[in-house]
Amino acid sequence: MSGSGAAPGPGSGSSPAACRFAHYFVLCGIDADSGLEPDELAVLYQWLEADRHGKSQDAANTTSGENFDQSPLRRTFKSKVLAHYPQNIEWNPFDQDAVNMLCMPKGLSFRTQTDNKDPQFHSFIITREDGSRTYGFVLTFYEEVTSKQICTAMQTLYQMHNAEHYSSVYASSSCSMDSLASSIDEGDTTSLLKLQRYNSYDISRDTLYVSKSICLITPLPFMQACKKFLIQLYKAVTSQQPPPLPLESYIHNILYEVPLPPPGRSLKFYGVYEPVICQRPGPNELPLSDYPLREAFELLGLENLVQVFTCVLLEMQILLYSQDYQRLMTVAEGITTLLFPFQWQHVYVPILPASLLHFLDAPVPYLMGLQSKEGTDRSKLELPQEANLCFVDIDNHFIELPEEFPQFPNKVDFIQELSEVLLQFGIPPEGSLHCSESATKLKNLVLKDLVNDKKNGNVSTNSISMYELLKGNETIARLQALAKRTGVAVEKMDLPASLGEKDKDLKLQCEEAELRDYQLNVQLREVFANRFTQMFADYEAFVIQTAQDMESWLTNREQMQNFDKASFLSDQPEPYLPFLSRFIETQMFATFIDNKIMSQWEEKDPLLRVFDSRIEKMRLYNVRAPTLRTSIYQKCSTLKEAAQSIEQRLMKMDHTAIHPHLLDMKIGQGKYEQGFFPKLQSDVLATGPTNNNRWVSRSATAQRRKERLRQHSEHVGLDNDLREVCGPPSWALKQEP
Repeated sequence: MSGSGAAPGPGSGSSPAACRFAHYFVLCGIDADSGLEPDELAVLYQWLEADRHGKSQDAANTTSGENFDQSPLRRTFKSKVLAHYPQNIEWNPFDQDAVNMLCMPKGLSFRTQTDNKDPQFHSFIITREDGSRTYGFVLTFYEEVTSKQICTAMQTLYQMHNAEHYSSVYASSSCSMDSLASSIDEGDTTSLLKLQRYNSYDISRDTLYVSKSICLITPLPFMQACKKFLIQLYKAVTSQQPPPLPLESYIHNILYEVPLPPPGRSLKFYGVYEPVICQRPGPNELPLSDYPLREAFELLGLENLVQVFTCVLLEMQILLYSQDYQRLMTVAEGITTLLFPFQWQHVYVPILPASLLHFLDAPVPYLMGLQSKEGTDRSKLELPQEANLCFVDIDNHFIELPEEFPQFPNKVDFIQELSEVLLQFGIPPEGSLHCSESATKLKNLVLKDLVNDKKNGNVSTNSISMYELLKGNETIARLQALAKRTGVAVEKMDLPASLGEKDKDLKLQCEEAELRDYQLNVQLREVFANRFTQMFADYEAFVIQTAQDMESWLTNREQMQNFDKASFLSDQPEPYLPFLSRFIETQMFATFIDNKIMSQWEEKDPLLRVFDSRIEKMRLYNVRAPTLRTSIYQKCSTLKEAAQSIEQRLMKMDHTAIHPHLLDMKIGQGKYEQGFFPKLQSDVLATGPTNNNRWVSRSATAQRRKERLRQHSEHVGLDNDLREVCGPPSWALKQEP
């Protein structure tokens, strides 16, 4: 499935949970009772790396998990799900191991008062058995360790670490203390001593901190709203003053009292300090995508992004590489959402934990994201199947492309149109890392001014210096002089309400920068969608429908030809053929055609329905025969309309959720203590209110589609034996029907 939120599920079951904004709230961190436990998966990874490089297995210390060459503050320790609410939802069962691994892919992280402890946000995806997705949004922060047992254990690890280092330094010195002293003078051990000073822990001197994660798991990718909610929870924990209500009130509210906004509507709900808004596209609009494409284009640059996009369309192996988990998600979700109306059909793991690196050996198409370690060079990565690999170094604005692949049709004109959209929003097409310092500063100043005036650069609605606005116009200048002589002041005048915010509920319900991101997202996606609408406007004429009923078609699917590829290619412009001849052989195109055939027996797949409606609309405005195909580039004509739909929903909220309120809680529990996330009262968070039957939505058609997707995956999926040999666990690497 693409990251579009079009997955079957929400609203398709009889459970009220299916219609909630959030399904689970999760807390991950250290279990004080079990203490410091080495991460077994990380130990396995060390063993695999040692074996890969021909080292002895003892080098990885697989039995104990200890690695004395590595600072204890930089080692990997096991995290645990400390609590999750509710305990379980039948429609979306809680997968504790998967959530724990994806909330904290590196395990627990320790810091001291000298280290940077800024909170970090990232997101993840879990793909379910039927191919639909669950989205996780995580805020990781640092909390002081109060357990003397854990502090003492860390002190002991440092004593062992220092002893190991000193002995290795001494052993490497050739003969005497003189040579050891000379090596220190030469700087070899000076760096070690500096490292120990800044990367050490002394229980009598230092304060120890450990990472903790709070997470929302949702059925749709409302990334911006979830991030705002989690940040407000974190601010409530670190504030000098306790929050207005216990944290349980806000968590209970978002779990049980905030519904999903209906399609084509907007929703306001309340965090600890500020309201949070989100909006959902209508049935005939492009599906929901809340990951900022602006960041993806800034990180890669337009040229690189189009090249990676082409590799994804041709179902190659794509490996994203970055130190930042959220960058991996932003690029992966950004590219897959641009595939509309097609959907990535293979292994999709935007965040691959380091302990599962060996899954890259799978000889199948994949789109994975791997966290890079600081200072790790690309040459140290030993990756298989490199002839078919697209390697994307996000942090360094660099890609390595497969040996040969065709270019996307009309690539130059396509990039030019995308450049025009980016420039309208102040984004350089070459990406942020390729801008000169002066150009970057200028862009930031301009954007800051646009955001600060709250009018996107337009004139103020209250008052304006008309002479400054219109000076240079001779007629206006004469009128200004005449007005002064007659004593009439026109330096400032009120603009009529029609030029301001008349009939618009006073102001935007979100920040101007957020609106710009939403509008940029939809306009870039419209350009991509328009290219596919142009290229496949006549695809239906080449679909072969031979089966009389769905059952016989599913039974004989592998033996049937469902698309006349030869006739389709013969009807295409010559410059398109290198790309199209390969693209129509992909699994994503085959699934697209399968969905078209299935639509004769049941309701259309949502993406297919939107795409077909766009083709019909295009035909109304641009009548042509299939035999008159042309390679003349036609720009997208729906940019303004798409941006206006977003703005209208964010100008006036369609729905407002119930405010957080006091719950029937036990007095004296969960006492506020600054800097510490409280122990939540599980009894009030275990279940929600019972009077929410209005959320129950039954849809037999959607249920049938869900079951059909499961059956259909057996015909178009990977061979089961191959899955067992090289596939990752079910939570991570499910092939999507």
